[in-house]
Amino acid sequence: MGWSAADAASRKVTPWLAGLAALIASAFAVTPVLAQPEKCPRMVAEAPPRIIPAAFRLAAAGTGEVRLTFVGHATFLIESPAGVTIATDYNDYVRPSIVPMVVTMNRAHDTHYTNNPDPGIAHVLRGWNPEGGAANHELTLEDVWIRNVPTNIRQGAATLYDGNSIFVFEVAGVCIAHLGHLHHVLTPDHLEAMGRIDVVLAPVDGSYTLDIDGMLETLKAINAPLVIPMHYFSSWGLDRFLNRLSEDYAVTRSASPTITLSRETLPARPTILVLPGR
Repeated sequence: MGWSAADAASRKVTPWLAGLAALIASAFAVTPVLAQPEKCPRMVAEAPPRIIPAAFRLAAAGTGEVRLTFVGHATFLIESPAGVTIATDYNDYVRPSIVPMVVTMNRAHDTHYTNNPDPGIAHVLRGWNPEGGAANHELTLEDVWIRNVPTNIRQGAATLYDGNSIFVFEVAGVCIAHLGHLHHVLTPDHLEAMGRIDVVLAPVDGSYTLDIDGMLETLKAINAPLVIPMHYFSSWGLDRFLNRLSEDYAVTRSASPTITLSRETLPARPTILVLPGR
């Protein structure tokens, strides 16, 4: 059957109308908003915590408490009320006595990572991306939430951007930041991404990581009630750090490497708590 002139005109107009409709639709389309990564704490409590002088207990973690053990160097064992276990900067030299459910790593030196994690570990979180770019971790496991905040690292005279990470853990309402092998002071973007931090696990060697002035600037910017030193190589190095910060922080030493913390027992004055470790 042949086409009339009217049919031919209609066939030309229809695509034009479809194109016009698409143009109008695109003009009124809503650009999707990319979701921003969550920061600590994920949910703000209805009332502020009751702050009382520090009461660091040695018992197992109960409801609303997190148990923290300094294993040594940059490795801590974190235990939640639900029984989730985490080892920070997990490596071949310093390890907890148990196989943790989660490990975090950084690659500055081999005392901060391993290429052969125990096969029983369910979640291995590397603070760098082996394929390049920034690592991106966010994990919720039982009553624990974990995410990383990428930082830069020195490699000789060069800077490897996003080569390491700060790991942030929310356990029993307590926000803990492990600074890893931090090489630079933090930017406002880093601080914003971390959120409210209650406990900082800070490298205090003053040479391989940040110098003491840089670490003091970083700790003041984070503004956490409690700082626990790590990554020092002698009592002299630790005392040098403590003496430098003693004007701004109360200093407490524990006879045990294990403490139990809660939001209610955070110190009223910024405090450095020294835990013995091997």
